Amino acid sequence: MQSGKAFIFSAPSGSGKTTIVKYLLGKYPELEFSISAATRQKRPEEVNGKDYYFFSQQDFEERIKNDEFIEYEEVYEGSYYGTLKSEIDRIWAKGHHVIFDVDVKGGLNIKKFFGDKALAIFVKVPDMTTLSSRLKNRGTETPESLQKRIDKAEYEMSFEDQFDTTIVNDNLEVSLPESEKLYMNFLSK
Repeated sequence: MQSGKAFIFSAPSGSGKTTIVKYLLGKYPELEFSISAATRQKRPEEVNGKDYYFFSQQDFEERIKNDEFIEYEEVYEGSYYGTLKSEIDRIWAKGHHVIFDVDVKGGLNIKKFFGDKALAIFVKVPDMTTLSSRLKNRGTETPESLQKRIDKAEYEMSFEDQFDTTIVNDNLEVSLPESEKLYMNFLSK
C-alpha cells in the first residue's frame, strides 16, 4: 500500500524543525505534510485541517479507542498529539512522500511504524540558552508553559542517538541545504 517514503523531523519545541519542514515543502511538490491531531488550543494564526486537526480531549480519546492513530502521546496531562492513519492514507493515495513535524517520542514511534521507508532526523540547537531564547521570542508561552517546554526539551535531548541523523539548527544558511541534501540522498536509495 505504501508508495512513498517518510521523512520525520523531530526536535524539542523551539529547535526550528517547522522552519526546515516548511522550506522543504516549498521546494518539493511531491512532498506532503502530515497534519497531526492535537487537543491543545488553536493559536490565532493556525487553521484547523491545515496546521493541525484540533480535537477535544474526549473526541481524541474516542479515536484512540477506535484505533485510528499510527501513534499518539499524552504530551502533557490532558494534552494529546497524534498521527491519524487516515492522514497517511490520504497522502499515499496521491503517490506522495510524507513529511512529519513531530515531537521526539512521536518521531521514534513513526520511525518504528515505517521502518526503512523512513528517515528520522533530529533537529537541535547548539545549547539550552539558545532554545530558551527562541521560545521566549515566540511570545506564545506563559512563564509556566515556557518552563515546562524547557524541562521537556532537556529530557528529549537524551533521545538524539535513536534517530538516523542530526541537524544542528544554528544557522539556516547551513541547516536548510543540509536538510535538502538528506532528503535527496534518502530518495535516491
